[in-house]
Amino acid sequence: MRIQEALWVGGRFLKEREIPSWKLDARVLLSAVTSLDRTGLVLKGDLSLEAEQQEHYHKLLERRAAGEPAAYLIGHKEFMGLDFKVTPAVLIPRPDTELMVEMALACLKESQERLPVVVDVGTGSGAVAVSLAYLLPELRVHAVDLSEQALAVARENALRHGVEKRVSFYAGNLLDPVDEKLQQNIHLITANLPYIPTTDIPGLMADVRNFEPHLALDGGVDGLELYRRLLPKASKYLAPGGHLLMEIGPGQGQEAINILPLKYWVAEIYRDLAHRERLVVARKL
Repeated sequence: MRIQEALWVGGRFLKEREIPSWKLDARVLLSAVTSLDRTGLVLKGDLSLEAEQQEHYHKLLERRAAGEPAAYLIGHKEFMGLDFKVTPAVLIPRPDTELMVEMALACLKESQERLPVVVDVGTGSGAVAVSLAYLLPELRVHAVDLSEQALAVARENALRHGVEKRVSFYAGNLLDPVDEKLQQNIHLITANLPYIPTTDIPGLMADVRNFEPHLALDGGVDGLELYRRLLPKASKYLAPGGHLLMEIGPGQGQEAINILPLKYWVAEIYRDLAHRERLVVARKL
């Protein structure tokens, strides 16, 4: 089978099994099998797949048709133009979360600190923490996650992008593992915590519900339980004028602002490219 034929057959196979991203996934899986990028698949479309490649591709297609996310199948995902390792121990980085990185950069620029300190809570794959350290060479990042397996992936991503000396990783709950000496000395806290209400979990898309870690999805009764727990310590650790960034789900913006004591915070809701509420940026007064 030639590459161009394999691409067509794979796409049709996934489409018939109602995979929404069938065209993209067929190409991504074939790229992984052949080690060719998108351009290479076009330019070398007349080349024939080896028998082992064809068998490997078929197995990947079957797993994707069963709902397993393509990023887990190939073991990596692009975020902020960087390639991140992913495993079933971590959520797959999503383009919507790039808004958090962009706003974090804007907040740090506004603070004009010479050596800013950032804490990334619920770091998962390390996508936010590593991206910030990569984009700001002077930045020191402390990244926290409850899952040791997730931290192992995040450490690999820090090493992959050459920022391992400026990103420190801690296992623990929210801000509990962060050194108390950093109180009033942190300029930014990024938090992409679980924000899906418990009762909404069964209604998630099958590839998310059945394959991504529920520990990183379930945000309690209204989806904001972990943010409520985070706030007291976030207020303690942030320097005056520091920022707390909280990723949220559509429709949670005002509720998230309501849990902030207005005496101590001023906050604003930001929307993603699809114009959905995605991020609350709160500044400590």
